[in-house]
Amino acid sequence: MSQSEPSRSVLRDTLARLILRHDLTLTSAEVSDKGGLDHADGQRLWRALGFPETGDSIAYGDPDVTAVATVAAALEAGILDEATVFRMTRALGATMARLADWQVSALVDQIEHDVEGGKSDTRLAAATELARTAAPGFEQLMIYAWRRHLAAAAARVEALGAVDAELLSTTMTVGFADLSRFTSLSNGLDDNSLGALVENFETRCADIITAHGGRVIKTLGDAVLFVSDDPREGTRTALDLVRQIAMRTELPNICVGLATGSVISRLGDVYGPPVNLAARLSHVARSNRVLVDKATADALGDEFDARTLPPRPLRGFGNLSPITVSERRGFRSR
Repeated sequence: MSQSEPSRSVLRDTLARLILRHDLTLTSAEVSDKGGLDHADGQRLWRALGFPETGDSIAYGDPDVTAVATVAAALEAGILDEATVFRMTRALGATMARLADWQVSALVDQIEHDVEGGKSDTRLAAATELARTAAPGFEQLMIYAWRRHLAAAAARVEALGAVDAELLSTTMTVGFADLSRFTSLSNGLDDNSLGALVENFETRCADIITAHGGRVIKTLGDAVLFVSDDPREGTRTALDLVRQIAMRTELPNICVGLATGSVISRLGDVYGPPVNLAARLSHVARSNRVLVDKATADALGDEFDARTLPPRPLRGFGNLSPITVSERRGFRSR
């Protein structure tokens, strides 16, 4: 056994105790029974949260019982039906899994920096110190951010009106920003450089989109999907993305597609023809160009110059004429 293996085992166990803040003493059957769910529903809950089944292994503690009891109480009270409870659980599990991976990757960089800089003697010491000191504060920040986003999401739904059919479907402008030549570029980068490039791209796009009042729906490594409530603001966002990303010598150029229409919002994602059309337009756009569909172009005012391009086949949409837009010279929108 190499000297590194015990250290990894100690690191895993120590960090688990610091993060979970409880001992693992129960099996899945025991935690389900104590929490008030039958074993099948307990396992279903565990899978919905994104965790593999643990069989007869000791893998749970008292907080797990509390979590199961919370779900059991919601089901028993009938406030939420079973389908809604498990849909919300799946959304929570998927979101938290991505957040945890993101946080750990950032912390790994911090740990390496602390060890190399002499702040900590070992990676184990650096990791345990971060778990002790940083985790509690970020837990409170996470709850705060969730509440603020929940309030904003509720306000968006309320603004759609009282018609039930409108609650999850609304008209909006969808944007798809795509890095040019990403595949060939990524083949020439090592893992660290590629990761830094993607993070830089996603961070700068998110800053620009939120500054314009839009929302990032998801990032796909070399692309960012976002939405805006207004076609003009969505177009300003797209042009600002092109302008600011082009100024960064460390980033490739980008192409942006915009489409406006009815979109369905489900589980934090958006679906509908405008989403697909925006992606198709970004794929045929030239570098540092914004292509829009007719619905978006029709909603733009004198602030923009629009030029219709020759028809071309777009998968799933037949032959369409994309429209390239640019900001009219000398026009000041603000």
